[in-house]
Amino acid sequence: MTKDRFLALTLAERAKWLYFNGQLVTSIRYYRHKVNLYMLDKVYVEVFYNHRQDKVDQIELLDISSKRMNFYADQIKLPGDLAL
Repeated sequence: MTKDRFLALTLAERAKWLYFNGQLVTSIRYYRHKVNLYMLDKVYVEVFYNHRQDKVDQIELLDISSKRMNFYADQIKLPGDLAL
């Protein structure tokens, strides 16, 4: 599946696609969310889970310019093209 096709899916469809095709890499806490980082077809995808509301707020492709990259870099060895 291409990035554009993935982004065109609904939130529920993205969650289902990740469940069956993605691989959980790590999780971080980020403000009010637990953010799960998945690998999906050589692309990183973030799932933002709001534990207070017990729901997934968003599922997005990883933004490598995000400050969250520092949290991931502390936990896993990122590929060279994503390393800080």
